[in-house]
Amino acid sequence: MEHTHGTTTHGYVQDKDAYLKRLARIEGQVRGIARMVENDTYCIDILTQVAAVTKALHAVSVGLVGDHLGHCVVDAAKQSDEAGAAKVAEATDAIARLLR
Repeated sequence: MEHTHGTTTHGYVQDKDAYLKRLARIEGQVRGIARMVENDTYCIDILTQVAAVTKALHAVSVGLVGDHLGHCVVDAAKQSDEAGAAKVAEATDAIARLLR
């Protein structure tokens, strides 16, 4: 099944199942953290798990950025300099949000 945004296929489509599996794993980790809080687990142990979830989300983000650059930005650049520049600006803004 082809997933599109307007007329453009998203760059992550080929890896969609892998992303969904990673996100399901992260969701499970977050539920585990909630259980740790409910069970009055030691703060440092909870923080260790929060760091692991944060790292996993960063890995998903980096993968999506790479897919976006390799597919969406490249395709836009092939269309026109202006379209390419717009996609680069969009990607730059997304990366800036990730770094905040």
